[in-house]
Amino acid sequence: MRHYLLIIVFFTFISTEVAESQDTRIGIPDQLESLFDRLINNYDDIVRIRINDSIRLILNDYSKSDSVFDHRFTNLRYLGQIVSPDSLIKTLSWNLVLENQKGRYYCYFIRKQDSGKENLIYELSASYDANPVKTDTTYSSSNWYGALYYEIKPFTTDKTLSWVLLGIDYGNPEISRKIIDVLSFSQDGSLLLGKKWFVSDNKKSYRVVFEYASNAMMSLRFRSDSSVVFDHLAPFSASHKDDHQFYGPDYSFDAYDFENGIWKLIINVDVRNRE
Repeated sequence: MRHYLLIIVFFTFISTEVAESQDTRIGIPDQLESLFDRLINNYDDIVRIRINDSIRLILNDYSKSDSVFDHRFTNLRYLGQIVSPDSLIKTLSWNLVLENQKGRYYCYFIRKQDSGKENLIYELSASYDANPVKTDTTYSSSNWYGALYYEIKPFTTDKTLSWVLLGIDYGNPEISRKIIDVLSFSQDGSLLLGKKWFVSDNKKSYRVVFEYASNAMMSLRFRSDSSVVFDHLAPFSASHKDDHQFYGPDYSFDAYDFENGIWKLIINVDVRNRE
């Protein structure tokens, strides 16, 4: 039940099985709203999966539409919708909570192409995973770790365009995770997640993963076009050191600042200066 409340709150701040009658008078927003409501309020896994399959069918068609970058669903609390400031990437993400098996994440990355060309669609899915997201490797569409993304910004280094993503993962019932990751594309158009951009204690990693108690709340957001600020996490007591299910914010803030092509960790920043 905790996950229902968290996910509802999450999508409230950042943002319906196709109708059995196939009534064409009902618009897509109404269908999706009805389906997501049924997904939340139904407690049978088989029914939930069937409803979710219909959500995927609708969003698959929607992601291919010409107007996908100009349109936003306004009343869907359970669907994450973000567009990059350069209007080149759009993401749609949601999760499926199940009672008797692992839940799943779903995400569409939509990449705008030159005028006259169809957008490129990348459909990702992943099961909940209690294990930490790796920070020493890249991920692809086929082995995505799974998360809900809520912010994105473009960055260019060495004439190569990438996008920094902020996300959250509820795959472990004891530990919540927030993630800073990098989206890019290979020369053949394949989707890649992760770049060796993040420097902390003289070590480089492909992404940053924060782990903290499931009953705590952590802030992670862009402070500017070149800075990501977040709560500093600390154990509730000295005896809980390195046991992240007992970590939470300590009312100080750190940041990753983008300098000379890398994201460098800055300890104890004063967030009041820029607000």
